[in-house]
Amino acid sequence: MTLSRLAELSADPAASFVLIARDGADTVELLSGDVIDVDLLADIPLAIDGVPREVFALVPYRQVRERGFVAQDDGAPLRCIVVDEHLHLPTAQLVDALPTDAVPLSDAGFDIADEEYAAIVERVIADEIGHGEGANFVIRRDFTANIDVDDRTAALTWFRALLTHERGAYWTFAVFTPGHVAVGASPEAHVVAREGIVTMNPISGTFRHPAGGATKETLVEFLSSTKETEELFMVVDEELKMMSAVCSDGGRITGPHLKEMSRLTHTEYMLRGRSRLDPRDILRETMFAPTVTGSPMQNACAVIRRHETKPRGYYSGVAALFTPNDEGGHDLDAPILIRTVYLKDGALSVPVGATLVRHSDPYGEVSETHGKAAGVLGAIGAVERERVAEADGDADAPAVPRSLADDATVAALLASRNARLADFWLNPQGEDFAGPFTGRSALVVDAEDRFTTMLAHQLRHLGLEVTISAWSDVTDAMVDAADLVVAGPGPGDPRDEQNTRIARMREVVARRLDAGAPLLAVCLSHQILADRLGIELAPLAAPHQGLQKAVPLFGEDASIGFYNTFTARVAPGTAAVGDAEVSADAATGDVYALRGERFASVQGHLESILSRDGIRTLERLAAHALA
Repeated sequence: MTLSRLAELSADPAASFVLIARDGADTVELLSGDVIDVDLLADIPLAIDGVPREVFALVPYRQVRERGFVAQDDGAPLRCIVVDEHLHLPTAQLVDALPTDAVPLSDAGFDIADEEYAAIVERVIADEIGHGEGANFVIRRDFTANIDVDDRTAALTWFRALLTHERGAYWTFAVFTPGHVAVGASPEAHVVAREGIVTMNPISGTFRHPAGGATKETLVEFLSSTKETEELFMVVDEELKMMSAVCSDGGRITGPHLKEMSRLTHTEYMLRGRSRLDPRDILRETMFAPTVTGSPMQNACAVIRRHETKPRGYYSGVAALFTPNDEGGHDLDAPILIRTVYLKDGALSVPVGATLVRHSDPYGEVSETHGKAAGVLGAIGAVERERVAEADGDADAPAVPRSLADDATVAALLASRNARLADFWLNPQGEDFAGPFTGRSALVVDAEDRFTTMLAHQLRHLGLEVTISAWSDVTDAMVDAADLVVAGPGPGDPRDEQNTRIARMREVVARRLDAGAPLLAVCLSHQILADRLGIELAPLAAPHQGLQKAVPLFGEDASIGFYNTFTARVAPGTAAVGDAEVSADAATGDVYALRGERFASVQGHLESILSRDGIRTLERLAAHALA
């Protein structure tokens, strides 16, 4: 009955349905219903005529404009299937029923040549990361080809291949709607909300299994990579910004773990927190994963707009399933749309991206995109699968045996990463705060880096009643009214007075200083404060994006995370400038912190997971400013 229903839907070019195989399940879910395209996430029809409905939605990247971020508008619809029928098909029977004939590709290749992509990587490193626009950015290219069979037949064939050969995917799925067909195996749940618990799953670091299969030695080499480790830390920081925006308890980190797939292994953390928000609001505040965009998120969207040659469609968006729950609301399950093949009128597209950081090698990133595309195409059987295991001659055998993940050396390497991280984010925090500043208010001014949500959470933990305001929205009256103003971090060159955002942050800092009112300035705003005090600003020889350092801070050494391209700088040995105390590097004179009457500042991000001494240092600096 159920397999015949799939046959009926497959034969109808106007039918809309979804196949979903969840990790560990022994059935495949078949969801079918009518398509409704909507403009906004808030328009997703979770109830019709007052009756709660299950809804599957394809959320395109352009939807990020709902957060006020820029994106090329390609018209990709926010497509919803309002589910009328939800069946469970036995996986083994489904595999036997799906088509098996090979689907050959023609005119295959990347839409951007390797040399051109390498040049884009060089420009992003030099012009964006090198000028303080952010810590990391994901720039994508598309592998394209043509096929000579029906799109739906190809998608069903490849879905079967994924069910047969892929492992470790969070969702293996195929989506069929008029004009939009997609099939893929996403490794990553971007955001899940069930019974008031929100979970995010940042994954980063890609280990492509060598021919013959992974060994303990090759896995240890991968886990020992500074680049791969720092990439993961940076995306955890970026997703904690989102968690702090939607969760009353800020979010707690667990892990790290290995995410093992047939041909690739990743490292991952899990973030969990409590939220009472509508799941559509949770989805909006978490658009989209830094692993496929970059950080800080708002500026990453601007960098993508400047350097990608065409719109993203659904790449880096999410597939979202909203399911009615017993509390009268909806649970949300939303994996990232990566490792996905898109089909339209016989044309195939596989978007892939590389994460660019300060020490990226352009041709290394070219190679990463080739590896990711080959992984997708090999998994669906569109190209020859790599032989990654030799013990039994089975090219599709698991490349990393589960025992390797439990190896003592591997486990110790993973666990050692947490020794670098702040206990504040590793431990439960609760929702009721009664810290040393209870009864006082703080205004956090956001300069386009949502690290401010993490800052606000830590300030609430210290007892402050906190409001966050964007730099463009904050008024002088708001600046004057707060007991403490926290001028936040943001991208860009602090010397650029023509930039309206920088200019407004200068006004905020100056207004509090002139009034002798408590001020705490962070990162970009610390640099602005230093400039106001007559201290030189200069670019660093190498950006400190996602860098952890032990630095002197007014009588104490502190382990702090840095995300800066520019620095305030004094002559080595300088202890004061005017009435302001200076904490600086003994050799370079790079200023780590300043404090004076009713103000304090810090170059590092005390809220970052990389700031092991962050919450203590934040309390010290806030206490000084408020004294």
